[in-house]
Amino acid sequence: MDLGELLLISGAEVMRVEDTIIRLCMVYGFTKVEVFTIISSIVLTVQNGEGDTLTQTRRIYARDTNLGRVEQVNALSRHICANPVSLKTFQQEIKRIRDQKAYSSVSKCLMYAVVSAAFSLFFGGNFVDSITAALSGILMFEMFCLCQHLYINGALKNLLVSILTALAVLGMVNLGLGEHPDKIIIGNIMLLIPGLALTTSLKDMLHGDTLSGLLGLYEAVLKALIVAMGFAVVIILAGK
Repeated sequence: MDLGELLLISGAEVMRVEDTIIRLCMVYGFTKVEVFTIISSIVLTVQNGEGDTLTQTRRIYARDTNLGRVEQVNALSRHICANPVSLKTFQQEIKRIRDQKAYSSVSKCLMYAVVSAAFSLFFGGNFVDSITAALSGILMFEMFCLCQHLYINGALKNLLVSILTALAVLGMVNLGLGEHPDKIIIGNIMLLIPGLALTTSLKDMLHGDTLSGLLGLYEAVLKALIVAMGFAVVIILAGK
């Protein structure tokens, strides 16, 4: 259940979560395993050799994208399936993966700047636009960090960050830093589009996990609409 939770909160598809749990349960001696997973919950029922049935439910409250963690969990599950370890060792490995930090705040901030600048150039902006996009990308990252400290929920956080970023871009363009606000904003929007979540939900539906796929698709589309609405409101009110 702990490994399944790590996979689900890190952006793995439902098929991978259920397959990992089933394989590990079979390795450790359960004779029957039933798993039901959606993007917000895991329900596991197992039966041992004596016929006893156990059920556990794990509620998932927050999810993010961390493909490095997904890869580590996959590697650990494959290793355990080939060479089962003690419960203590198993728990230590889970804790190691859970506590491991993927990137520092400085690295994430630089990634926001580079990705914003690159997409601004890709969609037709000039060099000055890319510099402005990089600066607004850094501002976007800092606003995300502030929203997390204030415990603002995901939908409202995306809306506020979109509005404030659009205002910052228009302000910098008015000051002469940047020439095409639309090209700059496109670079910033690409950081907020839930592309992986959308792809994962479609994958789930193609695999037959229709309910989880539809929930993921709905969430991804809703996030995209909120982001678009935040930028659009500012652009329309500013007459750009």
